[in-house]
Amino acid sequence: MDEENKLSRKTVLKAALAAGVAAPVALIGGPALARANAVGGPAPELTPACHDDDDPTPQQTEGPYFKPNSPERTNLVTPGQPGTRLTVTGYVFGRACLPVNRALLDFWQADVNGAYDNTGYTFRGHQYTNAQGAFTLSTIVPGLYPGRTRHIHVKVQAPGRPVLTTQLYFPGEPRNNTDTIFDARLLMTVRDNGSAKEGAFDFVLDVPQTPPSTRPTPTSSTPPGGTSWAVGTAYPAGARVTYDGRGYGCLQAHTAQPGWEPPAVPALWRAG
Repeated sequence: MDEENKLSRKTVLKAALAAGVAAPVALIGGPALARANAVGGPAPELTPACHDDDDPTPQQTEGPYFKPNSPERTNLVTPGQPGTRLTVTGYVFGRACLPVNRALLDFWQADVNGAYDNTGYTFRGHQYTNAQGAFTLSTIVPGLYPGRTRHIHVKVQAPGRPVLTTQLYFPGEPRNNTDTIFDARLLMTVRDNGSAKEGAFDFVLDVPQTPPSTRPTPTSSTPPGGTSWAVGTAYPAGARVTYDGRGYGCLQAHTAQPGWEPPAVPALWRAG
C-alpha cells in the first residue's frame, strides 16, 4: 500500500472520529470494501477500489476462554436469555477482495453479566459463509468484566488456510480508551434497531486470489440521476449524487465533509 493510500484512509478515519460519526467499516476493518452497509443488503460485487491488499484483518489474542467443538449455529441466543439482542452481518474476503465461500467463523463471547460458559457452549457457535462470502450472527451485546472493554471473539478460516484469531469491538465504549488489547481497526459499525442493535464487519483474510482480468463496463456514459455532491449534506446509504460530471452511489450513511469527495473516498462512494 503506497503512502498516498495510507494517508487517504487515515484522514477519513480521523475525520470520522473527530466528527463523532461512525467511521466506515471498510476503513477500519481492512481494505476499502465496496458493499452495502445495510443489514440484508445485496450481495457484494467485485470491489472496484480494493488497493490495500496488504492489510488483512488484524490478529488478536485468543484469550483464556476459547473452547473447540462448538455447535454449528448462527443464533447463539436461547429463549429467555437476558440481554440486548444483536445481529452482526458481514462478508469474508481474500486479498483480491473476492468473497470466500465456506469460510469458517467460530464465535464466542461473555453473557450479559460478563461471564463465559466454560462447561457448556452458551454464547458459542460456528458457521460457514455462503457463496457470496456472507455471514449472519444472532447474539446479544456481551457484558463487561474487569480489565476489558466490550468485545466478541472470533476465529476465521478459509478452507485449507491458516486460522485468523481476532476480536470485534463496539464503538463509543468508554473502556476502549483503557483496554490495552483494543484495536480501532476492529470496530464494528453498530446502529440501533428498536430495542435491538445491528452490527456490521467485513473480514479480510491473507488468502491469495486471482482477480478477473476484466471488469464490467458501464452500459452508459451518462451519470445516473442525483443531486450534486455538497459538503454538509447527510447522505443515506443508496443515495445518488453527481461529482465532476460523474455519478456515484452512497455505500454508507454519513455527513459529507471537506476531503470526502466521492472520488477520494471509495469506502463511502461507488462510481457508476
